[in-house]
Amino acid sequence: MSTTKQPWHLVRRSPLHGNGVFAARDIPAGTRIIEYTGARITPEQADERHPANPNDPFHTFYFSLSCGKVIDGGDRGNDARWINHSCAPNCETAENPSGTRVYITALRNIDQGEELFYDYGLVMEGKITKKLRAQYLCLCGHDVCRGTMLALPEKKAAAKKKAKAGKKTVAEAISTPDEETATPREKASSGKKKDKKKDGKKKGKGKKKADKKNDKLAQK
Repeated sequence: MSTTKQPWHLVRRSPLHGNGVFAARDIPAGTRIIEYTGARITPEQADERHPANPNDPFHTFYFSLSCGKVIDGGDRGNDARWINHSCAPNCETAENPSGTRVYITALRNIDQGEELFYDYGLVMEGKITKKLRAQYLCLCGHDVCRGTMLALPEKKAAAKKKAKAGKKTVAEAISTPDEETATPREKASSGKKKDKKKDGKKKGKGKKKADKKNDKLAQK
């Protein structure tokens, strides 16, 4: 008798956008579904690598950790990078106590076949303009949709303070101070990432930050 456990998730095309991650079986609330993995790099290296695709500078798989490192899910990353964003998520991201690893966990009971989402809550330094909101457009279509994957002003302080899972941060605007062209450094991917999931790029997926409480970028 096999003792191998069936994975909690599977990847397939999402009706929302590009690739998505779905529950392969019923998932109880609080379940640690998958770890967000990829190459561990420094913020400086993240800046040097960005943008992976000059034609789509708002697409990254970065997830910044409280330990100071950044996970580049586009470099040796796993299925977690395909999880899409939603303003009404059923998952969240959370770091381990040392802030060196981040996991996607279930916020509630999730039925088999449901797509998994977490709120990217990207944090951008400076004023959130209409142009920036449009560049990080959210397509979740939920009643509580705020229209963007960015964390709005009233949520920015809390998102930065907690560095919690499920909150992706567009990190300190990469090198360029121009708010209209600044690129995301942070993961806190899956508002929708562009249909370039296959080539390792998610829309609006900057560096995400993990939640100390769990131990989540959605669109492609």
